[in-house]
Amino acid sequence: MISVKQSLSAFAVSNLTRPKSHSLPPQSSVLPPTSFAARTSISSLKPLYQTPVERSSVQTQDGLFSPSKSRAVSVKTRAYEADQSEGIILPDAEAAAQRLKIGIYFATWWALNVVFNIYNKKVLNVFPYPWLTSTLSLAAGSLIMLVSWATRIAEAPKTDPNFWKALAPVAVAHTIGHVAATVSMSKVAVSFTHIIKSGEPAFSVLVSRFLLGERFPVPVYLSLLPIIGGCALTAVTELNFNMTGFMGAMISNLAFVFRNIFSKKGMKGKSVSGMNYYACLSMLSLLILTPFAIAVEGPQMWAAGWEKAVSQIGPNFIWWVAAQSVFYHLYNQVSYMSLDEISPLTFSIGNTMKRITVIVASIIIFHTPVQPINALGAAIAIFGTFLYSQAKQ
Repeated sequence: MISVKQSLSAFAVSNLTRPKSHSLPPQSSVLPPTSFAARTSISSLKPLYQTPVERSSVQTQDGLFSPSKSRAVSVKTRAYEADQSEGIILPDAEAAAQRLKIGIYFATWWALNVVFNIYNKKVLNVFPYPWLTSTLSLAAGSLIMLVSWATRIAEAPKTDPNFWKALAPVAVAHTIGHVAATVSMSKVAVSFTHIIKSGEPAFSVLVSRFLLGERFPVPVYLSLLPIIGGCALTAVTELNFNMTGFMGAMISNLAFVFRNIFSKKGMKGKSVSGMNYYACLSMLSLLILTPFAIAVEGPQMWAAGWEKAVSQIGPNFIWWVAAQSVFYHLYNQVSYMSLDEISPLTFSIGNTMKRITVIVASIIIFHTPVQPINALGAAIAIFGTFLYSQAKQ
């Protein structure tokens, strides 16, 4: 409408400034249909500029221009769209800033995860009580978030009974997956646990197919072959294979698949997400895990194990416990914050790269012996995970 009004007003000005001998008939004051359609195609979202154009012709009713003997200058307005480069932030700059932000998230996520795995393994080597270790990780995260809400560093989420009801099955699955992974790392090398956990996509497809009836494209099923084959090759060639450690990683995969399924079903339309969502998940998981940790291990075993660990390591053991607890929460918190900014596919690829980072770092730091065939199995499994991410796109 703006462009139409400007065209009509400019046309009126042109008639006033034109000599009477060349004035148009009354019916020519209305724009021809063709000119009207052309003018209304101009975007109203961008500013319009008017430029005087000198001409010596008279517009006829059919929209054409015929020569005029008069040299009088009439004014015709031309509306054109403003150049996007003037005073507007370029899309390329915004995209670059977004990529930088995601890159920082990923780098922080991977670094925090590596630090957690290192301190977690150090603690479990001298204090083999994975149920208490898992409980302390959830307790540290819950305490950090409660303090953040109380001091208004972070805004507290607005929840209701329906939110906690929907979160309950997610918390149960998260608790099982967390404890099972910690049990696995207490029995085998960190690298072996993460290689087996890279098989999580296979569990996801199988559970979704046979329990939920969901169907996938053929490339998705084909991508499972290198995942399963690579994990099997790694397990068979693992020098320090332990069945408890292997089963712990497998159970963790299955539990996290159900956690993701429950999250999709129960959290649709909920306003709590990202950092606060994971905080609520940690608190509910802590309530679920604590009585089971006491029943399985118990305070007497913890006291004896703690005294032995302090006598071997010294006060640094307390720092190790604190570090593994805090860094567990931080890396999960950053991962959930990343998920708010990226697509699930990008998150899946980032998770795969994270496992590579953890595997390589743990092998270097703990001097884990790796046979060439074992490394080949790990590479095949991780490559299969990457293919799965692409096939799911």
